[in-house]
Amino acid sequence: MQTLLNIGIALALLFVVIVLGMGLWNMTKGGSANTSQRLMRLRVMGQAVAVLLLIAALFLFGGQR
Repeated sequence: MQTLLNIGIALALLFVVIVLGMGLWNMTKGGSANTSQRLMRLRVMGQAVAVLLLIAALFLFGGQR
């Protein structure tokens, strides 16, 4: 279970990095504002998923001290 959660976190973070790169590329080449907005929304959703997965991992496997 922990391995699957780690893979999910890695994939979510990779998704965020890729979408961020696509947004920066679109901005530098003077692309459509609609595309920029769509990429911003995708990035925010990806970040939300990544944060939720991180919180789940901490909750499930953080342990008590």
